[in-house]
Amino acid sequence: MKPIHRFFSKEGGAVAIDWVVLSAAVVALAWIVYTQINGPTGNVANGVGNSLSNTNVSTKS
Repeated sequence: MKPIHRFFSKEGGAVAIDWVVLSAAVVALAWIVYTQINGPTGNVANGVGNSLSNTNVSTKS
């Protein structure tokens, strides 16, 4: 129990906790942005893929 008390009573422990919270916030924000962008861009990519697969290319002999 003493090491935990020492960890929280020093300045370094508070800074470490701040970095953990900040890192978690950045990860959460990145996840939110990814989920918002993934759907629309995935639909566009599927549409382009379908369009290209249905296109016939002829070559001149």
